[in-house]
Amino acid sequence: MRTPHQITVDRALLLYVLHLAEPHGLLSDVKLQQLCFLCELQMFGKGLKGFHFEFFRFAYGAFSKDLDNDLTSLRRKERVENFTLADQTQEQVLPLIEEGVAGVETNEKVLEILKAVMTTYGPQDSGTITSSVEAVELSTPQDPEFKIPIRDIVFHTTLLVPQRIDVQAEFTFPPALLSRVNQAMGY
Repeated sequence: MRTPHQITVDRALLLYVLHLAEPHGLLSDVKLQQLCFLCELQMFGKGLKGFHFEFFRFAYGAFSKDLDNDLTSLRRKERVENFTLADQTQEQVLPLIEEGVAGVETNEKVLEILKAVMTTYGPQDSGTITSSVEAVELSTPQDPEFKIPIRDIVFHTTLLVPQRIDVQAEFTFPPALLSRVNQAMGY
């Protein structure tokens, strides 16, 4: 279960991903889900936690209900229209995210990962990204040596549970900035 702070971080980073994706053209639910999954995997691979989305195997790669709900909530708050940031979001939320990142090594590393994933996968179409996700090999904590590609995992199987993954550092906002980010996002 995500904490309120984690939900705020997830929504802020989701907005940042949408911001980074915009220059790459058309975005869909499937593509966004795959991009965020790849970002989260890269973060865990580097011992970091940014997103806190649980993902399960879906017909089109990885899917997170939390991510879907956060996007719907941001749309209802009129911070996002379809997959485009509202002007208010660009003017108020993005600068706060950048303020929360400046000089904080962990937060800087998380944003670097988001940018790297978007640079690599952002220009690709949904089908290509989904193929990349389905080729990712996962293992279980019980048998870390045994790896299985996502495409061979049964649908609706849980792929990623962030609270079960140990990391060295996590993206956070200081309390005063957290309040300002929530307010700018309409919460």
